Amino acid sequence: MSTNVLFVDDEPQVLSALRQALRKSGLRIEPAPSAEAALERLARGPVDVVVSDERMPGTQGSELLALVRAADPHTIRILLTGQASVEAAVRAVNDAAVHRFLTKPCPPNVLLATIRELIEQRDAEAAKAAHAAAPAPPEERERSRAEIRIDELEALELEHPGIGAVERTPDGVIILQE
Repeated sequence: MSTNVLFVDDEPQVLSALRQALRKSGLRIEPAPSAEAALERLARGPVDVVVSDERMPGTQGSELLALVRAADPHTIRILLTGQASVEAAVRAVNDAAVHRFLTKPCPPNVLLATIRELIEQRDAEAAKAAHAAAPAPPEERERSRAEIRIDELEALELEHPGIGAVERTPDGVIILQE
């Protein structure tokens, strides 16, 4: 299955350069020239990764990524900016819980390696969660107290035949001897 990556940047030449640099990566790359265009695309269905520029007219990248997080927390969020500021970093971490904060210019091989690493981490966490949610096979699950007691009684019966035969009386339990 191919990884679907939505790149959001208001500079057409940046989107074109990213698409060109990553064309042989195996990623399905979708460009969006604004946060609003990205939200329209996301309304049609989820993507695996959103890589957004921070400074854009209208909605900032960190604001967009916070909306992406709220809509689908499993979407990987990367902020890629040429004008990193402390405020942007704080918003990106606190509000959007970005997975990475990268600065422009970012070499395509670094961006590609980052995307692949984050996809592997997400998939490993999903597999671990699925494994934890699945019922354990009988040989791995913990035995209940009742199951343990039944086994102990069966072992006692083998060692002392008839020990399990009891007759209840008004005074209590009487073990019958044969």
